Amino acid sequence: MTVDPSSRPLLVHMTSLGCPKNRVDSERLLGRLGETVTATEDMAAADLVCINTCGFIEPAVEESLRCIIEAAQVLAEVEPRPLFAVAGCLVGRYGQAQLAPDLPEVDLWLDLKEMDRWPALVAQALARRTATPPPVLREHRRLSTAPTAYLKISEGCNHGCSFCTIPSIRGRLSSRSPEELVHEARAMLAQGARELVIVGQDVTAYGKDAGLAYGLPDLLARLLELPGLDWLRLMYLYPAGITRELLGFIASAGPRLLPYFDMPLQHAHPAVLKAMGRPFAQDPRRVVDSIRAVLPQAALRTSLIVGFPGEGEAEFQALQDFVENTRFQHLGVFAYCAEEGTPAAELPGQVPPAEREARREILMARQKEISRELLETHVGEEMDVLVEAVSPEWPGLHLGRVWLQAPEVDGVTYVSGEGVQPGAMVRARIEDAKEYDLVALA
Repeated sequence: MTVDPSSRPLLVHMTSLGCPKNRVDSERLLGRLGETVTATEDMAAADLVCINTCGFIEPAVEESLRCIIEAAQVLAEVEPRPLFAVAGCLVGRYGQAQLAPDLPEVDLWLDLKEMDRWPALVAQALARRTATPPPVLREHRRLSTAPTAYLKISEGCNHGCSFCTIPSIRGRLSSRSPEELVHEARAMLAQGARELVIVGQDVTAYGKDAGLAYGLPDLLARLLELPGLDWLRLMYLYPAGITRELLGFIASAGPRLLPYFDMPLQHAHPAVLKAMGRPFAQDPRRVVDSIRAVLPQAALRTSLIVGFPGEGEAEFQALQDFVENTRFQHLGVFAYCAEEGTPAAELPGQVPPAEREARREILMARQKEISRELLETHVGEEMDVLVEAVSPEWPGLHLGRVWLQAPEVDGVTYVSGEGVQPGAMVRARIEDAKEYDLVALA
């Protein structure tokens, strides 16, 4: 069904916090609210103000609460006031009953347990507020990141890492059907996407809950058949799930399936990994070696936690040695946060916050040098650049990425020259390398 094109646009101010998986949820909500939905940056002019929150760690909780409070202050001066909705992980973690008394300005709380009903709940609330018929819902997703699109293949996680709140917020692993995912991917390519980024809490576990015979490789094979797809990228690969079979498939799948591995190793010392509840506590070097044995050209990204309970000088030195010897293309380092309700918060040997931050800075300082050294090896090469946007820094300059740079989390490639425009894939020569970025000329 479609909406009468003469009807007034539904103005929506959407803020999506946290990871790309949240962005997917926001895009689905916007798309399903109907064809008249129009995004607006002006909160006061909106019919709907929605904040899709993150609640994974304490800094994310604080950011979400700050964003809600700031929006409430703006909306207090607006008449008539837009519908104010709050969705996502903050609601999933604490629940409406705990949040609502302190945030009475929020009109509608959207819990993760009711994600399929979010569009209907919003439509009903809008209809009650304006005394008009609710928007006509449709099965659609409004892509906001072209020429890149995130494809969330599953929800939840079955792992029991001692520091993590995700299973309690998002629940256990629930995989979407291959047919549904191929249908959604085809629709996003039709909206201008050229790169699909596969995301989930644990991408390597895809299909295990549903008894799918071939799981991730079968899904990837179906996606690679879609016309219009230039790059297919995998994110959130749980290290224990990077098997010989998966590596063999990636190696034989062709250039569109990028040899890019985003795997959260979290640490390198066996005692710390064991305390974290990680299933490969003996030696994470084995998964790195297995990847490089099959795909020596692979770009590796990981995330590490410093200052975990029990991490002394020897354990931290082992982590430094691991970073030095492995030489990741991309590395994120996070100071440990003791999250309420997690087993790790009760462990002995808690590291002082100042020491956690100091260790984070040490690792990031070395990684900055490693990143530049690795990027410098590409100077002089001809590489494909996916152009994303006009750079605000200089006329004629654009922001893009080469295959070894994932959207939002890695560096960018500054590119200029013939045929360079947003949405284009251009062949360019790498002219220079910065600490995290490349400079190219088409």
